[in-house]
Amino acid sequence: MAEAAPTPARPTTHAKVRILATADGLFYSEGVHTVGVDRIISEAKVTKATFYKYFRSKDSLIVAYLQGRDTRARDFVADVALRYDSPEQRLRGIVDEIADEVMRPGFHGCPFINAAAQFADPRHPVREAVAAHREWYGTTIEGLFRGMGHSHPGDAADDFFLARDGAYAGANLGDPIAAHAALQRAIQRVIAEIP
Repeated sequence: MAEAAPTPARPTTHAKVRILATADGLFYSEGVHTVGVDRIISEAKVTKATFYKYFRSKDSLIVAYLQGRDTRARDFVADVALRYDSPEQRLRGIVDEIADEVMRPGFHGCPFINAAAQFADPRHPVREAVAAHREWYGTTIEGLFRGMGHSHPGDAADDFFLARDGAYAGANLGDPIAAHAALQRAIQRVIAEIP
């Protein structure tokens, strides 16, 4: 009896998952415009046909990448809500994580800001994905300030995002220690406004 031919090794993860994971790493570290589809196909070890089966264009992959990053952010905020009891503790937990994030090796800024900077049209699906994320995040932070009794929670949320975005940019441009400290000081000033 003849032996059966060995079955070729199959990748252990689904092709769509590999494409997204590859794109996530490359888009974040190198930028969404600088990484081409052919490179993602090669590094994900899929065919062009497989890529286009799941993503009709590079832009649709960028949107999926941002949606994945949005899901991670929402999961993080939900985890913070479980770990801390009060709105102030939750806000401080979020700020502490951001401050730590800017100090990590491989930090390249905010993936949403980075992607938005490369698409000028506010109606482009990538910009719409960024806007949806920031709308959710802004509402969440405003709710925390409201829960803390801030008299102008919308303004406080705006101040939070200015400090956060500035820390992300400052750390990405080269001084994570200063960005870390400045973020903590800025948020402390906003919290100090609460009667």
